[in-house]
Amino acid sequence: MSGERERQRASYFRRRTSRARVGESVYAFWSCDGRENLSRVRDLGLGGVFIECPFEENLDAPVKLHFLADEGQIRANAVVRHVEGGKGLGLKFIAINDQDLQRLAGLIKRVQSNFQPCCAGAAGR
Repeated sequence: MSGERERQRASYFRRRTSRARVGESVYAFWSCDGRENLSRVRDLGLGGVFIECPFEENLDAPVKLHFLADEGQIRANAVVRHVEGGKGLGLKFIAINDQDLQRLAGLIKRVQSNFQPCCAGAAGR
C-alpha cells in the first residue's frame, strides 16, 4: 500500500469526536480548489463531516462549507482528511464561529433523534 493511502487510512481512524449517521436529507454546499458542488451529508459530528462526492480532492486541501439546514446558517472551514474514491470526502472542521457551532450542535441533535435504522436486527451488514 502506498504511503499516501496509509496516511489516509491512519488519519481516518484517529477521529477525536463521534459522528452521527445522517438518515435524512441534509446537504452542504462546498468549495475546494476552485471547484464548487452541492453534496449530501452522510455523517456529521462536532469535529467533522463526510460528504458524498464523486470527485477526489487532495489531503489537507482547504474546504469552505455552507450547510443547508432548518437550524439556520451553518458555515465552517475544513480540510480534507479522508478520501473514498468516487464515494466522498471526510472533512475535519478547522474553524467555525460560536453561533454556527450552536446551530451545528442543534442539527446533530435533530439528526440523531430522527435517525431510524433501515434494517433493525441486520447486524454485520
